[in-house]
Amino acid sequence: MATLMRLGRDHGSFLLILMLIYLFTSEVNQTLAFNSPSAFVQNVIYSNRIAIFSKSYCPYSIRAKRMFSELHEKPFVVELDLRDDGAEIQNVLLDLVGKRTVPQVFINGKHIGGSDDTRAALHNGELQKLLDVEMMKY
Repeated sequence: MATLMRLGRDHGSFLLILMLIYLFTSEVNQTLAFNSPSAFVQNVIYSNRIAIFSKSYCPYSIRAKRMFSELHEKPFVVELDLRDDGAEIQNVLLDLVGKRTVPQVFINGKHIGGSDDTRAALHNGELQKLLDVEMMKY
């Protein structure tokens, strides 16, 4: 009887240890997934009215940022050249929009494109429509 009780306690301890290991590893995996470049990109795109993936020295990126500044808009800007994971983020953008080039502009979660696409959207009124739609939500 004492042997059975000891086995039961040992078995219970073993199960407890297994459960703790499982909880710890699943939490680590969730944290890694949340901190992945893909999760970061999705979070930036869908958590910000205007998001620009840029490089600080790129003249096309500078032009896109200037367009929004002239509209008195403040985009959320990710300067890829200033981040350790910038290359990984560019690979995610390649998978997402088919391009690694910068800038890549998103408004209200919608991909606008690069600098030339953003300028064309500004001139044809599409950019203002997208920005106005967001203002109407509030």
